[in-house]
Amino acid sequence: MVVRKAGAWLRGLIGDSQYSAEKIRQEVEEAVIPYLSNQRRGEAVLRVDRKFRTHGPEEQMRGYHKRPAVESAYSFLKIQYSMALNKVRGLKKVAVYPLYSILCHVLTREAAENIGRPDKAVSPTFFNT
Repeated sequence: MVVRKAGAWLRGLIGDSQYSAEKIRQEVEEAVIPYLSNQRRGEAVLRVDRKFRTHGPEEQMRGYHKRPAVESAYSFLKIQYSMALNKVRGLKKVAVYPLYSILCHVLTREAAENIGRPDKAVSPTFFNT
């Protein structure tokens, strides 16, 4: 699988049903991925209906409800650090780019706290001058 070829190892993964594949579930120690309606019939597994309501084991439902927080963080990084305009090729280079972006975000927040301006914690351009 691509993750293993890159030399990475995932402990946990929260994803949409589009990631519902047995290969992905085997690569991850703990996968919170809803099954599609044509997979695992009759078993108590995590499912999401057309109105985005979750059904299944309580622990997996709680884990799946953390997904919006992750999505909003990715959205912020895409907008503020141009992650949507990735100009590198290759899995290792693509993996490094978001790590640098997250590092920039953390350092921006820390710098804003250090100068007593927490309102500038989401403004990477404030520290460019």
